[in-house]
Amino acid sequence: MDISYANSLNSADIMSRISAIADYAFYEFAIILAFAALIGGLGQLLKQPLIVMFIALGIILGPSVMDVVKSHDKIHLLAEIGIAVLLFIVGLKLDLRIIKSIGKIALITGLGQVLFTSLFGYLIGIALGFSSLHSAYIAVALTFSSTIIIVKLLSDKKEIDSLYGQIAIGFLIVQDIVVILVMIVLSAIQQGVDTSLSHNIIKTLLAGLALLAFTAVAIKWIIPRVSAFMAKSQEMLTLFSIGWAVSFASFGEMIGFSSEVGAFLAGISLASSSYKDVINSRLTTLRDFLLLFFFVHLGSNLDLNVIGNQVSPALIFSVFVLIGNPVIVLIIMGLLGYRKRTSFLAGLTVAQISEFSLIFAGMGLALGHITDAVVGLITLVGLITIGLSTYLILYSHQIYEALSPALNIFQSKKKNTEIDHNPEKGKDYHVVIIGLGRFGRRLADMLNEHPEINFLGVDFDPVVIDDLKKTGTDIIYGDLDDPDLLADIPIKKKGKIISTIPNNELSIQLDNMSKQYEFEGEIFVTATNKTAYRQLIKYGFDDNHILQPHQMAALHFYQSCIKNSVKE
Repeated sequence: MDISYANSLNSADIMSRISAIADYAFYEFAIILAFAALIGGLGQLLKQPLIVMFIALGIILGPSVMDVVKSHDKIHLLAEIGIAVLLFIVGLKLDLRIIKSIGKIALITGLGQVLFTSLFGYLIGIALGFSSLHSAYIAVALTFSSTIIIVKLLSDKKEIDSLYGQIAIGFLIVQDIVVILVMIVLSAIQQGVDTSLSHNIIKTLLAGLALLAFTAVAIKWIIPRVSAFMAKSQEMLTLFSIGWAVSFASFGEMIGFSSEVGAFLAGISLASSSYKDVINSRLTTLRDFLLLFFFVHLGSNLDLNVIGNQVSPALIFSVFVLIGNPVIVLIIMGLLGYRKRTSFLAGLTVAQISEFSLIFAGMGLALGHITDAVVGLITLVGLITIGLSTYLILYSHQIYEALSPALNIFQSKKKNTEIDHNPEKGKDYHVVIIGLGRFGRRLADMLNEHPEINFLGVDFDPVVIDDLKKTGTDIIYGDLDDPDLLADIPIKKKGKIISTIPNNELSIQLDNMSKQYEFEGEIFVTATNKTAYRQLIKYGFDDNHILQPHQMAALHFYQSCIKNSVKE
């Protein structure tokens, strides 16, 4: 480089050139991805959840710190596609039979929590000196929980198919419908006096019914034919699935619902397809990548300068959301007959406010109903509750174990909805099978051929329970992670408990529970690889009590085919 040219560059010129580079979207995204990998690695090192780290990344790269994020529209577009793919996958996994089984509890709990939070949130706002209008906006904003974040956390924990996970998804969807209706009202107000509010609501409801009708038609006639044709190419099946999800999402937005509802229905429409597992596996990585931009977008829109003066009231409202929302869910589900564990785990999923809350606050600001300070307050509550509730959900089982004795007041002693499908009282079982997947289901089918052997199935998937009920199998809801599981299992003192779940921690926990409840029978656990097998042997399990499905299948094939053919 020419020295005279180099000397002619002052600091302003250098900053101008750097700014010009940062304004180029490609370089901006390169910086975002590099920082995401860096801060994600730091989060793993510190054992922090990636959601919190990526929101922090958005704040660091946003206007409050480094001011790197400029292409808000592009990032927002990727975030919206990521949200659509996420909700599409949730719908893809959701069986219509689950909707039927949890519809009542989801509706009652969802509406009950919305009414409770709105009422008491309003009273807290008045007590803190906010006006009636401001208190009303704050209260309503506090009622909505983040479906996107909860679904992501439950998916990561592989608990989205559990009973509490399905109930949580159910009442989160109820919340989404409520927020949609509220936003319709605000949109009508925003459009002015010439717009008929009732007309807009009726129009949206009719459009929603049309969307549901089209979903039903797609399930019966369109999807089976189209998916079979597209499945001839894995790439085309993936492309069709993404296009279907985004199209449904955009249509949902177009008719006045949210894009989340549309994407969710798109997933449900494909849930009956025989290709849903392939679609799910191919879209999971894409989902995780795109959701990075959702959290970056969320963090980059948090203005630290505005929210700095609202720390004290934000802390009070955050405590209310973190404690009050789970408690009301505990109360409602307890009255409906659900066990304290299921109620507690479901309740933790509403211990934060939603990204919809920030959108709702923005609409109120545009109407002149609230000020920047109130928007800052709601934003800060969102940041605090999303961050802390993430930890509550990630460590929910450990928290439950610590609080379990104090939660007895929330559990009905007269009614237990979860074990309504239990066999008659007083019936003791020779064998209990925990986990009715492929291996457990085959074992159950074999035992069904011997009516003299009383056996009981235990599973945490409502669909599996309903399927086996139809075959006449005695089965109850239960989760091996529940330290009180054996209290609900009527097994003979010297019976046999078979766990088909290949998880060494849970196998050891089962052994500890059996000692706690003075069970004198035999316990069989499952290992799917040599490492797990050696760990169980080291712990103290006998070789004859460790089931190895793959090795058993290979041995059966050898004895029935190869060995006999060699003899011949």
